[in-house]
Amino acid sequence: MAPTFTPRVFSGIKPSGGLTLGNYLGALKRFVETQDKGTEAVYCIVDLHAITVWQNPADLRHATRELAAGFIASGIDPEKSVLFNQSQVSAHAELGWIFNCVARMGWMGRMTQFKEKSGKNSEKVSLGLFAYPSLMAADILIYHATHVPVGDDQKQHLELTRDIAAKFNNDFGVDFFPLVEPVIEGPATRVMNLRDGTSKMSKSDTSDMTRINMTDDADAIATKIRKAKTDSEPLPETSEGLEDRPEARNLVNIYAALDDRPVADVLREFAGQGFGAFKPKLAELAVAKLAPISTEMSRLMQEPDEIDRILGRGAERAEAIARPILEQTYDIVGLVRSR
Repeated sequence: MAPTFTPRVFSGIKPSGGLTLGNYLGALKRFVETQDKGTEAVYCIVDLHAITVWQNPADLRHATRELAAGFIASGIDPEKSVLFNQSQVSAHAELGWIFNCVARMGWMGRMTQFKEKSGKNSEKVSLGLFAYPSLMAADILIYHATHVPVGDDQKQHLELTRDIAAKFNNDFGVDFFPLVEPVIEGPATRVMNLRDGTSKMSKSDTSDMTRINMTDDADAIATKIRKAKTDSEPLPETSEGLEDRPEARNLVNIYAALDDRPVADVLREFAGQGFGAFKPKLAELAVAKLAPISTEMSRLMQEPDEIDRILGRGAERAEAIARPILEQTYDIVGLVRSR
């Protein structure tokens, strides 16, 4: 009989600098909802993944603390959920090596994100960039996580995690690692560029007006909403009327996600109205929801020792889950442990 695993959610975000509205609606807001349902959750700032490309050390420390501040300000309670940075729990890297020896080169070579990030210079990128999907699998499976919230661009990595778990279990004749399930839900999980509704909102875009940063104050949030690209048509009665209107669809999706309402409900309220009426309402809503998060993030960033204490405590809690699983893995593989 296959083992029954305790339901546990794992998710990690890379501290690459600059949280946006897309990170909030697509991830952080969902994490808070999961926490509030009482589901056991482990949330990790994956700083070891960040260094697959060179990082300025001071910038990496700042980005790690800022991301932690974003988690906390968005509503993650470090006493209800486990919140920590990956490098403080060495079991991630240790299981990552085991999985390097389980995963096959062909599996890694098919990873779409590696192809996109390496481009024509694949011989010059770090080994870490090539192998990081096996570390990602270790991030998840070191906690025997059963569910992982993912976007469309992460589905392939989760499939690889399942492949690694299945091969490990088969190689050693055990039912030790769970075959993790994806969690994909909700409107506006992909928030688009405020100036181009066909492109994803990104912190790397050269223009700051294309995105809402989670550090933006109320005035900046309102200004960016008012100046967001739209069209001259009124809002339709149904979502089908948004199909060929990417900028309009993006703003309606953002409204729906911020207000925890279905898109159809938002359209019923604003059908027939132009963006001159809709944008001020969206700006008002966005400021009400996001400005308190920005303010709390700013306060936390003035207290780096407090952030570090929270991350350290989270690492202790994460270690308590991960270490026994790693030790059992070593026993299964046949590694001698005499201390």
